[in-house]
Amino acid sequence: MKTFKSNSQEETIEIGQKIGNLLNPGDTVLLVGDLSAGKTTITKGIGKALGVTKIINSPTFTIVKDYIGSKCGLYHLDLYRLNGLNNDFDLEEYIDSDRVCVIEWPHQIDEILPDEYLEINLKRIDENQRIIEINGVGRYKKLEEAL
Repeated sequence: MKTFKSNSQEETIEIGQKIGNLLNPGDTVLLVGDLSAGKTTITKGIGKALGVTKIINSPTFTIVKDYIGSKCGLYHLDLYRLNGLNNDFDLEEYIDSDRVCVIEWPHQIDEILPDEYLEINLKRIDENQRIIEINGVGRYKKLEEAL
C-alpha cells in the first residue's frame, strides 16, 4: 500500500492526476471514504490526466456521469443511493467498458466488482488535509508501485 498526505484540494487533484496518467481504458478504480473525504476531488485529477475538459462533479443523484477525454473516456459512478434504483440499471456495462471506471461507494456491489482493481481510501483529517492510501489488487499492484 502507498500512502500520500494531501494538504489541499489542489494536492488531491495532483495525486489523482498522477494516478490517471497510469490508467488505461478498461481500468477500474474504487474510491472508499466518508462523505467529504475527497472522492470526487481525486476523480477530477484522474479526469484531467485522461484529457477530460468538462467540469467533473459528483454524480450523487444521477448515479453515473460519462466524460469524454482525449486519452480515454471516464465513467464516474456514485453508488451511495444505489439501494433505491430500478433493477434495470446494469452496472456491469460500465465496469466492463472501454473507459476508465471510477466508482464511489463500491462495496455496495461487491458481487459484481472485478477481481483486479485499484482501491483508493481517502481519510479526511480536517478541512484541507487528507490521507490517501492506494492499494493495487492483482495487476494493479504494478500501478501502485509506479506511484
